[in-house]
Amino acid sequence: MTDDLLDYARPGPFTRLHPTQLRLLEGLPEDPVGICAAVRSLVIQPADAAASGVPEDRIAEKNIRPVSKLITALTALDPAPLHHPRTPGTRVIGTCRHFATLACALLRARGIASRARCGFGTYFLEDRGIDHWITEYWDGDRHRWVRVDTEHLGKDHVDRPDDLAPGEFLTGGEAWVQYREGLLDADLFGVAGTDHAWGPAEISGNTVRDLAALCKRETLNWDEWGRMTAAYEGRTGPDYDQLIDAVADACSKDDPPALAGLFAHGDLAVPQHMVA
Repeated sequence: MTDDLLDYARPGPFTRLHPTQLRLLEGLPEDPVGICAAVRSLVIQPADAAASGVPEDRIAEKNIRPVSKLITALTALDPAPLHHPRTPGTRVIGTCRHFATLACALLRARGIASRARCGFGTYFLEDRGIDHWITEYWDGDRHRWVRVDTEHLGKDHVDRPDDLAPGEFLTGGEAWVQYREGLLDADLFGVAGTDHAWGPAEISGNTVRDLAALCKRETLNWDEWGRMTAAYEGRTGPDYDQLIDAVADACSKDDPPALAGLFAHGDLAVPQHMVA
């Protein structure tokens, strides 16, 4: 395993578990997909939680960034080890980001190179790219990153949610490149259930979030920093687009020095208050 892959086998600020939590991993499967599958019964989407009668004051759990705090909230509801399935009412509330990042944290705790990726699923609505996060792990035998839709394992959105085919999920950068090359309609990419959160700025926003995730800062779906808000408001121009071009290129090449250099850029670095 290269030094770069070894780095992805180590936790970052949001994926570092408290030493006392490591015992909760005992009993989890050994294989990466099995670990991701276990996460499916640990997290519940806010709408599903409300439908299951979960008290409204718990919805704020979706704002938790560090996995260690997610696990603290989870085990306060049910102290069982993580391989034990939870009932809907005893799952921690989160989004696709929480499914993906929790799986990434558990994989890294096992020394498995893994990453959360931010982008768009193309399999939820016909001809649409829907804001989504997935988990990647490194398969040494096949010498490639394997993309797993942790949240939707066992569902039939795609044939192989445990090994997504090319194009089924596009990272923010992958979608940005296709948009810039005229290969996709950016107005068909955005956040399901909204009327306004569609278009190029949604793609550029997820490109920046994916850069952050590759630098082990797995932010929330709705976190905004740098010039992201200005982009959403239509107040950026060609210079910002060219910066996003550079981000998309570095993400596609998996170039750690380039990623680190861009991540230090004032418009791209995640603010410390989001990480603390």
